[in-house]
Amino acid sequence: MGNVSPSERKSWSRSLSILAQDLADAGLADVEVLIEYQLPLTSRRVDAVLAGVHPKTGEDSFVVVELKQWSYATHYEHSDTLVDVEHVTGPRLHPGLQVSEYCEYLVDFLGLFAGEDRSVRGAAYLHNAVDRDVADLFERPATLHSQIFTKQRRGAFLEFLQASLDSAKPGSGAADRFLSSTVRPSRHLLSYAAAELKERSHFTLLDEQRIAYELVLHAVERARAADHKRVVVVAGGPGSGKSVIALSLLGELARQGRTALHATGSRSFTQTLRRYAGKGSPRIRNLFLYFNSFMEADRNGLDVLICDEAHRIRETSVNRFTRAVQRQGARAQLEELVASARVPVFLLDEHQVVKPGEQGSVQEITAYAERHKLDIDVVTLRDQFRCGGSEAYEQWVIDLLGLGGGKPSTWEGDGRFDLRVAGSPGEMEAFLAGKQGLGETARITAGYCWPWSDPRPDGTLVDDVRIGTWSRPWNVKNDRSVGDAPGSPFWATDPNGFGQVGCVYTAQGFEYEWSGVIIGPDLVARNGRLVTRRSECKDPAFRKSVPDDVVDQLIRNTYKVLLTRGMRGTTLVSDDPETRDFLIDLVHVRRSPETVYDSSLADA
Repeated sequence: MGNVSPSERKSWSRSLSILAQDLADAGLADVEVLIEYQLPLTSRRVDAVLAGVHPKTGEDSFVVVELKQWSYATHYEHSDTLVDVEHVTGPRLHPGLQVSEYCEYLVDFLGLFAGEDRSVRGAAYLHNAVDRDVADLFERPATLHSQIFTKQRRGAFLEFLQASLDSAKPGSGAADRFLSSTVRPSRHLLSYAAAELKERSHFTLLDEQRIAYELVLHAVERARAADHKRVVVVAGGPGSGKSVIALSLLGELARQGRTALHATGSRSFTQTLRRYAGKGSPRIRNLFLYFNSFMEADRNGLDVLICDEAHRIRETSVNRFTRAVQRQGARAQLEELVASARVPVFLLDEHQVVKPGEQGSVQEITAYAERHKLDIDVVTLRDQFRCGGSEAYEQWVIDLLGLGGGKPSTWEGDGRFDLRVAGSPGEMEAFLAGKQGLGETARITAGYCWPWSDPRPDGTLVDDVRIGTWSRPWNVKNDRSVGDAPGSPFWATDPNGFGQVGCVYTAQGFEYEWSGVIIGPDLVARNGRLVTRRSECKDPAFRKSVPDDVVDQLIRNTYKVLLTRGMRGTTLVSDDPETRDFLIDLVHVRRSPETVYDSSLADA
């Protein structure tokens, strides 16, 4: 926990000493206490999980405890899910809801529970507060997962602990089973989108995710009551849950009878959502549009427009297919999107701008809202749900690419994410093929450094990506399959996508378990850092009119996207000797013995 501030350490010290005394007074000295437990596949940490035996059933029993030092809290603008806390800026999630969702998440993701929640209980403990100063919090009905206790209710808290944990039996066995439990893979965003929209099942939203979700629903109510537009911006890195929030909102707003649409600037992402989320339902497919679909939209014709991947907003919606009549008086694309709904919602990651002319940013949207005197809420998602929930890996990537002002650092592993450097693309492909053979998802991507040919007359793809004796084709250029290779929008989700090399435009917005990244000659190591080489980039979007510094930033952002698609691991390869040695020097991980690569695959 080296990145923890002194104030946060002091906070833990005060809260944990109180919890320790309460456990001692309850006679629960043999209960195991897991401090700052990191939820599987995320970077979110729970203050404490108590592990023991249930006094009645004799089965494993767990209590999730969220410790709050708040002494005064009230409703946030009459919301029963958000609260205002004294001396804290901005709304916070209701602590009962927060701990309840921690419990739900554990039941969903730990095989130990097999979807059964009877062995998990949750409590928010406001040990500095008395009832009258947090009275609003008790208006939300409590469940077994969302008990709330204050220092005035300390006796009840001890009784709750005693009813959940047996004082005569040690908790070490339960704690061991909890910590060694299998982790079920996270729900695949696209596979479950249909259930979210049709069957009313919910993704589990945690902390800032749930705050963003509730702020949008709250903004809808306020905008309608006040007849006033309100903008919401949700900013977060790859895998922070932006698209999960988007789909959860779309489903909930549809159930409420609100007029809401989902839009992106990504053809691949929109087409894939239409295929999976809208399967068998043209009505649902029609909920997924593009940013340039709103050139002639009625002003405030929607309650909510959810702009996912909003970093891909363009300067204008006009393109070569735009009719002449639409070109006249064309507005900025951001203006069109904001105008179309009472509550426009923008979900974005500023480090994923990969094409000239993309300009979706917190600064741009905030400035626009301020110029037009619009209310705006900005939520930052700090958690990581991709890359094994490894914040350390995401920071390593940012430092490697020089995106945050830091210097490249050595990766020694954090137990959450598998990073390795392959000696050749054949070696990398063999490793990923092994994962694919086990039923796990794997894909290979590369920087745009090779030409991209049309299919041959016989319908076969050209092996454009060539490194030594190894060669593979790019993913298909358009929506239609070529042989067994899926159309470009489905490269990341169709099992037959393995075998072609994906580019940033087909990978962005998606995730797979194992990622192979070919770092092309447009990004090489020289004198201890990575430098870009514009001349090696074959992307037609990087025209001569695009300044060198912009191209440099976009190439780095491209690799940021490619390096953060994997949920469990990433393998890197470079044909440039100095770059390969540079990467090998940076990745030092002790590994357990593994199956030797199949050499017959390495040069296939």
